[in-house]
Amino acid sequence: MVPRVIYGRGSFDDLGEIIAPKRQADAPFIFFIDEVFAGRESLVGRIPLAGRDKIIFINTTDEPKTKQVDALRNQLQEEFGSVSGIIGVGGGSIMDLTKAVGLMMTHEGSSAQYQGWDLLKRPGVYRVGIPTLSGTGAEVSRTAVLTGPERKLGLNSDYTTFDQVLLDPALTKGAPTNQRFFTGMDCYIHCIESLNGTYLNAFSKSYGEKSQELCEEVFLHKNDWDDESDEALMMASWHGGMSIAYSQVGVAHAVSYGMAFVLGTHHGVGNAIVFNYLEEYYPEGVRKFHDMISRWGIDLPRNVCAACTDAQFESMINVSLGMTPLWENALGKNWQRIMTAEKLRKLYERM
Repeated sequence: MVPRVIYGRGSFDDLGEIIAPKRQADAPFIFFIDEVFAGRESLVGRIPLAGRDKIIFINTTDEPKTKQVDALRNQLQEEFGSVSGIIGVGGGSIMDLTKAVGLMMTHEGSSAQYQGWDLLKRPGVYRVGIPTLSGTGAEVSRTAVLTGPERKLGLNSDYTTFDQVLLDPALTKGAPTNQRFFTGMDCYIHCIESLNGTYLNAFSKSYGEKSQELCEEVFLHKNDWDDESDEALMMASWHGGMSIAYSQVGVAHAVSYGMAFVLGTHHGVGNAIVFNYLEEYYPEGVRKFHDMISRWGIDLPRNVCAACTDAQFESMINVSLGMTPLWENALGKNWQRIMTAEKLRKLYERM
């Protein structure tokens, strides 16, 4: 679990005071900031730079890749040797990138060799997560999801979580509706998968139920953004991330990982595309999802797999079926008898 968290509208202005005790002599803080904020003094001008501190703007058109993590780690080590810490400001991609680069500062080799469960053997450098979008739960989760040369899979370990998280709902204000919606759907789908999974326990259930309640409050009972929506969705993201930290996600995430690896679909969008066809597994959740799509006037991408070749389908299937904990949570220990390669291919063909 994240050991320290601060919540509050305007709390971003306390960042300098928060990180000061972690500053090491002649070792800078590095700020990974989504490049959408480049030139926006309303945020960038409030970054508490000192000494050799550096801002690196990150293009998030593509989701984080292992080669990107490795390149950033190498750049920081060559330029500074060591750093006091890395602070990520942005959406889920920035959160995952910050966690991953911070871990690789203390690990040798490529981040690709640590994709999996509990392969990391030591803590990374000090890391702070400051989300500017709500939904992925990346600010609280024990994974940093990366696309590698062979698969899309997280660095899943007890060392992956942030050392400090700062939750300021004011930072999410003004994000595009589509982006907010699909990021929020990642959270909603987390909850449905966790609450209907075989790994469910009292801890994950309590967080998952609250997160789903908050998601439905925003997406089923409102049709515009206000301060209350921002605050509710930020808490939904936190609770949703806590829920899956003690259980797992399921069919939608397993299938969307394969799609993302081959087609490059963004995580929230990919999950929504897949979830739209999962009435066999999550009937009530999918029904409400359709109501949310209609209420918010969202144009859900369709026919994304229409032009896929046999080789692409095979690659998607192999990546997806490699997500054993997700399938086991969704369908039980005998999941391979239920979700065959042939059945999964037919599911992809519907998309």
